[in-house]
Amino acid sequence: MSTGDADPAAGDDEGPGLYVESTIIMTTVRLVAPFILTFALFIMFHGADSPGGGFQGGVIAGSVVMMLAFAYGIDSTRQWLDVRVVSALASGGVFAFVGIGLGAMALGGQFLQYAEFEALFGHAIKYAIELVELGIGAIVAAVAIGLFFLLAAGFDGVAEGDSS
Repeated sequence: MSTGDADPAAGDDEGPGLYVESTIIMTTVRLVAPFILTFALFIMFHGADSPGGGFQGGVIAGSVVMMLAFAYGIDSTRQWLDVRVVSALASGGVFAFVGIGLGAMALGGQFLQYAEFEALFGHAIKYAIELVELGIGAIVAAVAIGLFFLLAAGFDGVAEGDSS
């Protein structure tokens, strides 16, 4: 059905689009997002000593990007947070995780045996665990953001290509 064959009963308006701008939501997200990211980092850093960790903190950090997309639009968020940034976040998390694990093996221990780092500097166990938690959080956040962008792209394609 072409645009000239439009249903006259439907009118010229296609109705509201997928994104409706709201000053209240945009301002709220702008104010709340830094606090939620800080909370996500808190959850990641305290994963070794208390409930939480990289997975939970990564999900919270990924949800901030989803909040931004709901407030400012998916397309503008996708332009702001390029796919290369999301890929770098995921691969950086993998490199941190594997680097800590292989570093312990290079020092004569087993994979992720944090005690091997104590010979290098004090409190190495704590810092190694926190780096692993940050790596896991980066991986989880990148996967959540990537899946959200993929689902949003599929939704846009259905909305634009639907002729019935």
